[in-house]
Amino acid sequence: MTATIIDGAAIAAGIREALTRQVEDMIARGLLPHLAVILVGQNPASASYVTGKQRAGQETGIKVVIHKIEADADPQQTERRVRDRIDLLNADPDVHGVIVQLPLPDGVDPDALLDRIDPLKDVDGLHPINQGRILQGRERYLPATPHGVQQLLVRSGADPGGKRVAIVGRSRLVGMPLAAMLSQKRQGANATVTLCHTNTTDLPAITREADILVAATGRPHTITSEMVRPGATVIDVGVNRVEDATRKRGYRLVGDVDFESVSTVASAITPVPGGVGPMTVAMLLNNVTRAARISQQR
Repeated sequence: MTATIIDGAAIAAGIREALTRQVEDMIARGLLPHLAVILVGQNPASASYVTGKQRAGQETGIKVVIHKIEADADPQQTERRVRDRIDLLNADPDVHGVIVQLPLPDGVDPDALLDRIDPLKDVDGLHPINQGRILQGRERYLPATPHGVQQLLVRSGADPGGKRVAIVGRSRLVGMPLAAMLSQKRQGANATVTLCHTNTTDLPAITREADILVAATGRPHTITSEMVRPGATVIDVGVNRVEDATRKRGYRLVGDVDFESVSTVASAITPVPGGVGPMTVAMLLNNVTRAARISQQR
């Protein structure tokens, strides 16, 4: 068996195309969706991610402004600067979405900053109010990566309804919200979900039972072919840098799944890169347009 490749880049392109038409209509009515991205410090990976979001936003017609804040030697001073910027953006009626790019420099409390974002502008869906609404099935904004995973499943013909889903990874960014989303009694969900992690006893016994396996561990090649039920759909959320002297950059990107071996067992699989990543950006932009509409209802 050779798995079908789920082309996240192509699916995301279709979503962005639809968003572009929506944004054109919004602009014609005098509403320009505006996302503010706070970038703290000099993390090269974060800078690259933020630039990608800005480029995708501009292509869709969304205004994306990067607010760069230098990291001070005193983390508390850095945190104060970010808090002040969040307060300004919260108060600006022309700004519809605010995100703080993670990770933050050592010593800066991400929870304190994420909690400070206006929940109506929290387009990352990480504020405790917005995450709590997901558990109740009354979501305002779905976190971009879990929503991207859900849309990949639905749009690739692997609807999770009635299926057994194993999610390996319990982070607040991916695993926990995705488990809550796929457990809801509604279209695109309605699955029986097991949320596990790398310390789960006999993890392969659980993953081999899954019709859909989602890997979000943050560790390269955690999921091997022996852990996958033949014919399962495998979604790889991980993006890890591993050294590779044959590459000009000196490294290559790999997922949390051992792609070469698992693709001989699974029926469908996402690649890294080109799988979940583009979907994350597309669903973030979707949240920004939603936030712009919500702003009109205040």
